Amino acid sequence: MAGGTAGDPGRARTLLGFAAFGLFWGAWGGALPAVRAHAGVSEGTLGLALLCIGAGALVTMRPAGAVLDRHGPRVLPLAVAAFAVSAFLPALATSVVALAGALLVLGATSGAVDVAINGEGVRAEAATGRPLMNLGHAAFSGAVVVASLLAGVLRAAGAGVGGIFAAVAALLVVAAVALARLPAAEGRPADAESGGLRALFHLPGWLAILGGFTALAYFIENAWQNWSAVHLETTLGAAPALAAAGPALFAGSAATGRLVGQGAARRVEDRVLVGAGAALAAAGTLLAALASTTGVALAGIALAGLGTSVCAPVLIGIAGARAGAAARGSAVSIVTTLAYLGFLVGPAAVGLAADALSLRAALAGVAGLALVLAALVRLAPARRPIG
Repeated sequence: MAGGTAGDPGRARTLLGFAAFGLFWGAWGGALPAVRAHAGVSEGTLGLALLCIGAGALVTMRPAGAVLDRHGPRVLPLAVAAFAVSAFLPALATSVVALAGALLVLGATSGAVDVAINGEGVRAEAATGRPLMNLGHAAFSGAVVVASLLAGVLRAAGAGVGGIFAAVAALLVVAAVALARLPAAEGRPADAESGGLRALFHLPGWLAILGGFTALAYFIENAWQNWSAVHLETTLGAAPALAAAGPALFAGSAATGRLVGQGAARRVEDRVLVGAGAALAAAGTLLAALASTTGVALAGIALAGLGTSVCAPVLIGIAGARAGAAARGSAVSIVTTLAYLGFLVGPAAVGLAADALSLRAALAGVAGLALVLAALVRLAPARRPIG
């Protein structure tokens, strides 16, 4: 981050935005077993409740892209502030109905933040001509590592879900204030006639392809982010603090892979980079799913994190690079909206398959989807020069 971060408008905002986003989702992954116990639901019921996160996000992401193109830098801090309020809601849920409602609101604000931070990133790339998306996603993963480990430590110390998510919400408020003060990369605002309801339903084919591939990447990533702690704790009998190391290790490996991908992005063709990453993710996922010991499972989770790390940032970066200056927010929102189908289906599908078969079998199926992504990504459109 040292190479000119302070002098590049939008760069610091992008990295802070991704880090704030990762702060919540790291705590969520580490505390998910406690959330499940607090709400009194089974794995399958939790999987169904997790559908509400994606459902809420799908409602807000496309409109968030249009708002981002129209209003620019003001959107990100407001979205993070709203996310801070919703971050505490899961701690209030003591039934499946309350949990589903909390996750629906959480998903709606999360979707808006996701579009805003990715839109900020592609706008900063266009303004500076320097890659940023892998580094931004690395900041997300790094924050997930820290938050996951802290959630495990707090759980081991006896903290409840209320204390964990209250602390997260407070930190998100601080981040929202900081984001409002940092300089932003300006982009040309959308023309008045280019917006409206009709534009929300316009879906270029090349963006649909990118969105579909990103959905597969999100499916893999969120399957492990949501279920690694549960897999370690319930399948392999790990202690809560060690189980919380699952999402932390996955995110740490993803952060490492994205830092490597930041440099590789200039030297390796996009589709080759994503294909190699997806193949590695498939191998690591299968290893972790079939592991008979915690150590082997953690090794597989680390490989899965390394492999999947570059997929979504590269695919979203292609969308931002190909879109015109006035439509980058909309292009990002299309790809991320479609990608959230992976977020929506992935964790829930793993939970339902775990109930029907086993959690091992469900996670092994995730490895098959990673192989599908590795095989089909050659059909993705090529990146155009940033600018």
